[in-house]
Amino acid sequence: MFFLLGGNDNKKKAASARGLENLEKVKELFSTGRFPVTTTTMLDEERKVGKVLGLVVSRGYDSEDAFFGMAARAVNKGAQAIIGYQENVAFHPDGSKYFTCYGTAVQFEPKVPQTAGALPPVKA
Repeated sequence: MFFLLGGNDNKKKAASARGLENLEKVKELFSTGRFPVTTTTMLDEERKVGKVLGLVVSRGYDSEDAFFGMAARAVNKGAQAIIGYQENVAFHPDGSKYFTCYGTAVQFEPKVPQTAGALPPVKA
């Protein structure tokens, strides 16, 4: 009954603080291109998915909070990227929006160092 009487602001504060201690670190990783988020199921030929860590989801009243919340959860799992990213927006009769962002947290296969003098593999 409390939420009907205006407890919404407290919910927003609690939800944004929950489990997102490294939010600034994640924003820096994403903005510098070191943590890719893509709607496709792979990034490129050089970076192959080595391990799938699972689905990461975040919701919020602000799109940026929902997006970086999802990325922070992935980083907390040890992910190096998010693939298959999607988002959803729910519009409520009172005019507010509720954002949901989700994707698959993944780690890449380790890069195999090339030995000196070795030729790179031939692509068919």
